[in-house]
Amino acid sequence: MGKRIVIALGGNALGNNYQEQREAVRNTAKAIVDLAAEGHEVIVAHGNGPQVGMIQKAMTALHKQEPDKYTLCPLSICCAMSQGYIGHDLQIAIRDELARREIAKEVSTVLTHVVVDRADPAFQNPTKPIGTYVSREEADRLIAERGFTYAEDAGRGLRRVVPSPQPASIVELPAIRDLVQAGQIVIACGGGGIPVVRTEEGNLEGVEAIIDKDFASCRLAQELEADFLVILTAVEKVAIHFGTPQEKWLDSMTPDEARTYIAEGHFAPGSMLPKVEAALQFAESGQGRSALITLLEKAKDGIQGKTGTRIGS
Repeated sequence: MGKRIVIALGGNALGNNYQEQREAVRNTAKAIVDLAAEGHEVIVAHGNGPQVGMIQKAMTALHKQEPDKYTLCPLSICCAMSQGYIGHDLQIAIRDELARREIAKEVSTVLTHVVVDRADPAFQNPTKPIGTYVSREEADRLIAERGFTYAEDAGRGLRRVVPSPQPASIVELPAIRDLVQAGQIVIACGGGGIPVVRTEEGNLEGVEAIIDKDFASCRLAQELEADFLVILTAVEKVAIHFGTPQEKWLDSMTPDEARTYIAEGHFAPGSMLPKVEAALQFAESGQGRSALITLLEKAKDGIQGKTGTRIGS
């Protein structure tokens, strides 16, 4: 029988500019349609780190050129723009791949708002990297001009970091569920969702944050009662003692093993750590649920138990 699968696709896998993204989504579409062709229900979430940074940089440049005409663009609005931009390319690529294989199935992108708690401690401790790498000089300028926060990103250079609060609820969940039940491939929670809080009046209001796409995907998978959460990354399996002579690639982890490895510091913050934490959270959220961490092109084999790192009891 087919499974209900939520796929968490990394923003870096979509390239750093428009042309790279258009080329990348073709391979992404093949992997997604491979699963749909097996009879699985597929829901796709994705990151947006490079894309949202690119959008904000462009909007800031316009503001500098004509400050009376263009206002500075809030991060929540940049996130909304990235959802449409990425969803557009993904949706077309998946539709074209379905047509090529003569599979009669619809594809929809849902502009998704995700509610966070204004009191979340993440707002006092920005950690989520977005945008491109910058020099120390450019970082110092933007810190002075905009009040941005910068940090070293996994030894690769300086990137802006923003708050990454935990997702509390998905506003468009009923619509997403209806589309899935209607047999569509659904793209939702792009970039972790547009981050919003509820005001005292009960209205939604955007906030300066980026929700981690792995945790948003976990929340989406839980709410949709999915069988699998598949978190796609740049390696086929998760490793402990990574980059050392004791390096060991893992076929599976029990929840207790995952917690032990996390406590021992095997997984890098901002890289593999949130993936393992989200996978653990989903695996423990209901009986029969499993999470998988693997490469995009190995997703089908991973679901069949042939590769990847599976987290579950």
